[in-house]
Amino acid sequence: MLTFPISEFQERLTKTKQRMAESGVDVLLVTDPANMNYLTGYDAWSFYVHQLLVVLIDEEQPYWIGRGLDASAARHTTYLDNAHILPYADDYVQSTVKHPMDFVSDFLKEKNQDRKSIAVELDAYYFTAKCYIRLTQELSNARFIDGTSLVNWIRIVKSDNEIDYIKKAAKISEKAMQVAFDSINEGVRECDVVANISHAQISGMEEYGGDYPSIVPLLPTGEKTSACHLTWTDEPFVDGNPVIIELAGCHKRYHSPLARTVVVGMPNEEIQRLSEVVIEGMNSALDIVKPGITCEEVELAWRNSIEKNGIKKESRIGYSTGLNYPPDWGEHTASLRPGDRTVLQPNMVFHMIPTIDLGHVGMEISESFRVTETGCEVLADFPRELFVKPNIRLA
Repeated sequence: MLTFPISEFQERLTKTKQRMAESGVDVLLVTDPANMNYLTGYDAWSFYVHQLLVVLIDEEQPYWIGRGLDASAARHTTYLDNAHILPYADDYVQSTVKHPMDFVSDFLKEKNQDRKSIAVELDAYYFTAKCYIRLTQELSNARFIDGTSLVNWIRIVKSDNEIDYIKKAAKISEKAMQVAFDSINEGVRECDVVANISHAQISGMEEYGGDYPSIVPLLPTGEKTSACHLTWTDEPFVDGNPVIIELAGCHKRYHSPLARTVVVGMPNEEIQRLSEVVIEGMNSALDIVKPGITCEEVELAWRNSIEKNGIKKESRIGYSTGLNYPPDWGEHTASLRPGDRTVLQPNMVFHMIPTIDLGHVGMEISESFRVTETGCEVLADFPRELFVKPNIRLA
């Protein structure tokens, strides 16, 4: 069953072709799984083998090319007819002799596209150096263009249908974060808490289920909170340690990330003060979000706030988010940081995650928000505070 009306997919394709025309692109090879989904609805755990969409500027439908075993998934999840689903044989898979891009090259030759301008997503996770080498060897008369993020920038303004999925994902985030807080206690193993989080993420809500998120739950503890992208261990939680919880609800591949920091037992004065600085800075940044201002202006409001408290932060404080597959729920477009002059528009969605790292301890409190017609809407309804878990020693 399609996740969106065919008319919405067609509108997305029309915008993509407009971008192609503006960039002098005749053929676009889409290898980013999220972009494949965005343009056709394709949704399968098949991105570990080479697959792509071929968008020809003068044809009505794109072509899906992938492993033969996955052709049925294309029929189930996309609006494409059989003539636009082109499977390659299994002897192309992880072969030292043949390569799926040979199949793609042969197809483009048959379509008389081998002397055209061909854009490829050079910086996409699943487009390898070998893919590029084989394409340029086989299509030596073509002009290759970097098409990285061409589709991503179209995705940055969401439709109302997409916003609905993201809001449903936010409800799953709330549930998963509450489960995390309820599960954490001195003596409980980190892995057991994450198991509970994952169950909440996948089971979703009573009215609808959840998907696998693009990033696993992140759970650094103690001094490791200064390393925000650590996952979990099988060690038990210790009294007095801070714990960062970063997770996302996911529905129909649309994410709404959320992060909070919890202390097992009582927080020390430094941790308490750090949480106050982060919350004050985040509130300052969220307060100025509205259409017409730039990403760097949002970051500046945060920076001015924390610098009054003697803290500096060099990394970005957020990014556009929504539809994606592992290993990232970000869209790889706009970032909330100095120098990014992307102008905010209604129905852009961002994850604001202004982590502060002091070297021996870190603090992470985040919100996903939608830009509205007049300001912003924070998506998850979860208290924006440092959480303190009363110490209940397990028997």
